[in-house]
Amino acid sequence: MSEKLDAILAAARTHAIDVIAPNVDAWNASKSWPRDASDKAGAAGLTGLYAPEEFGGQGLPLSDGIQVYEQLGLGDGAYSFALSMHNICTFAGCGYGTDAFKENWARDLTSGRKLANFALTEPQSGSDPMKMYTRATVNGDGTWTISGSKAWVSLATEADIYFTVVKTSDAPGHKDMAMIAIPADAPGISFGPLYETPSYNFLPMSEMYLDKVVVSEENIILPIGQGLQGSLMAIDIARVSIASGCCGLMQAALDTALSYAKNRKMFGGNNLDLDGIQWMLGEVATDLEASKLLYRKAAEALGTPEGPLMAAHAKRFIPDAAVKAANTCTQVLGGMGLLQPYGLDRLSRLAQMLRIVDGTTEISRVVIGRALQKRAASLPDLKVPKGFGEAEEAIAAE
Repeated sequence: MSEKLDAILAAARTHAIDVIAPNVDAWNASKSWPRDASDKAGAAGLTGLYAPEEFGGQGLPLSDGIQVYEQLGLGDGAYSFALSMHNICTFAGCGYGTDAFKENWARDLTSGRKLANFALTEPQSGSDPMKMYTRATVNGDGTWTISGSKAWVSLATEADIYFTVVKTSDAPGHKDMAMIAIPADAPGISFGPLYETPSYNFLPMSEMYLDKVVVSEENIILPIGQGLQGSLMAIDIARVSIASGCCGLMQAALDTALSYAKNRKMFGGNNLDLDGIQWMLGEVATDLEASKLLYRKAAEALGTPEGPLMAAHAKRFIPDAAVKAANTCTQVLGGMGLLQPYGLDRLSRLAQMLRIVDGTTEISRVVIGRALQKRAASLPDLKVPKGFGEAEEAIAAE
């Protein structure tokens, strides 16, 4: 497995350096998803990372496969994010889909011939999946009829199938939630205007509308009652994947600053000889090393009781560190850091985007805070000094 992982990571790095980095500005200018690039990613084995080998996948455990996005992030964080979501869907389809679904879709997804994406968030609910209005009616003929809308759907108009979370009744709660894969060509599916996203215009995102879309029950990925639990697991994987991609982004920003500072002549020497520059970039380097350790530990915890908390730690710390790194490296270049050819303006905006998608860093703080409350409840009480008047109130109460 180590040799196989090394080969896949090398392929991802080559893909980032040879395919993504030289072309990402042109992709953004054209505002179109580079299907030829994702086809090359598929040929390199990067679109079926966790899927079983019997379906054409690489069969990697999550803890190994997630490292791929660190390499892809060297080229572009948004591209890395899109492939990470495709791989999560492919993992779900090959692992939990029906035999008929696997027969029809598995090899096309693992090869990258067809792309998949995840649709959970709704326009009015944001990070609260319990406020879900998309409804699926279970018909008697082996089909489901689905109506509703989803927001922030990646690869909108470009993916071939969308793994969509739905409710199957009007009852409150999550016990009626399921996940079903909706083909892009199903009658009744449509998309709103693409979101304007200046730093990643090549990645189409928009709302998705479902108007009485009929889908075979063969496309059920997670049955009724398991939709929310499976979605939360997918989000944890996504959060750690984003943290991995942020490490590639940080490395790209740091390397840009180093390449510039070693040659920039100021004050009788090179910028990189100045203590101030070394300290600034040294802090970025330390944050990068800490981030690598944290996301890899979080990846190892996925699927365990500690998984959600570790994913929250990674999603809280690492994108914040990436924003700081991109800004620091821009500062090292001075005015030149603002110019598009150096790429740091794009990295700064990408880092901010990665702080938000799949749960903001504030949501991660909520998860961490709840874990701290739970831990505090298990600890012995420490005496807290009484304020003025509290002692009298206590006596009166007695």
